[in-house]
Amino acid sequence: MHTTGSIAASLGAKLIGPPDIEVKRLDSLHRAGPGELTFIRDGQNARLWKEAKASAALVSTGLDVDGHDAGAKALIIVPDADLALASTLELFAPPPIPRAPGIHPSAIVHQEARIDPTAHVGPFCIIDRHASVGPGSVLVSGVTLGPGASIGAKTTLHPGVTILERCVVGSGCILHAGVVVGADGFGYRLDPKAGVLVKIPHIGNVVIGNAVEIGANAAIDRAKFGSTTIGDGTKIDNLVQIAHNCTIGRCVILCGQVGIGGSVTIGDGAMLGGAASVRDNVTIGAMAQVAGRAGVVEDVPPASTVFGLPAIPGREAMRISAASRRLVEYFSRVRALERRVFGSSKPADSRHAAKRDQDE
Repeated sequence: MHTTGSIAASLGAKLIGPPDIEVKRLDSLHRAGPGELTFIRDGQNARLWKEAKASAALVSTGLDVDGHDAGAKALIIVPDADLALASTLELFAPPPIPRAPGIHPSAIVHQEARIDPTAHVGPFCIIDRHASVGPGSVLVSGVTLGPGASIGAKTTLHPGVTILERCVVGSGCILHAGVVVGADGFGYRLDPKAGVLVKIPHIGNVVIGNAVEIGANAAIDRAKFGSTTIGDGTKIDNLVQIAHNCTIGRCVILCGQVGIGGSVTIGDGAMLGGAASVRDNVTIGAMAQVAGRAGVVEDVPPASTVFGLPAIPGREAMRISAASRRLVEYFSRVRALERRVFGSSKPADSRHAAKRDQDE
C-alpha cells in the first residue's frame, strides 16, 4: 500500500496535508478521483486544483495552488512534477515478468553463437553464426540475430526484433516489437545504357550505444560503408526511419514517424517532433529542436528551433504566421467594404456586365 506520506518520503519531498491518505492509482488532473494521485506542472492546472476530485497531487515548486484544503487533500511539493511522476509510476508499476536464464527448446542457436549463461533466449528465436548475447539480456520471443550480431549486457529485445549481420546493440537497451536494425540502405543508380536501376551495396553496419530505447516498428538502416551510429541514451519512438550512414548523437529524442535521410548528423540533445523529415546530408546541431511535421532541407544551427516546410527559424515562422493573419484580416475588411459600396455584386462583376451590354 502506498500513502501520501510514503510517496513523499520516497521522493524526498515536502508534504502539505495528511500523510495517511491511501493512494490506489495515478491519473490526469481531469480524470483522477478520490484515492488517486495526479500531477500539477503549470499555473493553469494549479488554478483547477480546488475543483479537482483527486486526493493528492505532485506539484512543481513555486506554483500557487488555489483553494487547497490541507485537512482533506495532500500536495507533494517537488522540484519537477514530471520527473517526480516518472519516479512515482515506478512505485505503481506491476513487477516485471521473470525471465529465467537459459535457451527455450524451440529456439534455433548456431553452434558457433555465444550466449552468456545468464541470458534468456525465448521461444522461436534464431541466433546465427558468431552472434553473441551478453549477460542478463532478454530475447523475449521470435527475435532474429544475424551472423556476427552483438547484444550487450542487460538489454531487452521484445517479440519480432531483427538485428541483422554484424550490427551491434549496446548494454541496457530496450528494443520494442518489430524493430529492424541493419536492413540495407535505400540506394540505387540509373544505368542509362541498360535502362535499369542498379542497387548500391551497403556493406557497413549499425552501432547502437548504451541505454538506447527504440519504439515498435522503427527501422535503422546499415551504412553503405562504415557505420550508422546511435549515441548513448537516445530515445526513438515508434515508426521512425533512420537511413544509411546517419550519425545520431547522445540523448537525442526522435518522436513518432520521424524520417531521416542518408548521411544526416544530429547533435547531442536534439529533439525532432512527430512526423518531422530531414533530407540527406543535413546537419542538425546539438540541443536544436525541430517542430512536428517540419521538413528540414538545410543545416539547423545548435540550440535553435525550426518550424514548417521548408523548416525555417522559429521567430521567422511566427512573424510569417502573424503577417498571414493580418493579411487575411485586411482582405476580409476589403471584401466587407466592397459589399457596402457595391452591394452583392463585386466591382469586377459590374465591369463585365457593362462590357457585355456594349458588345450587344
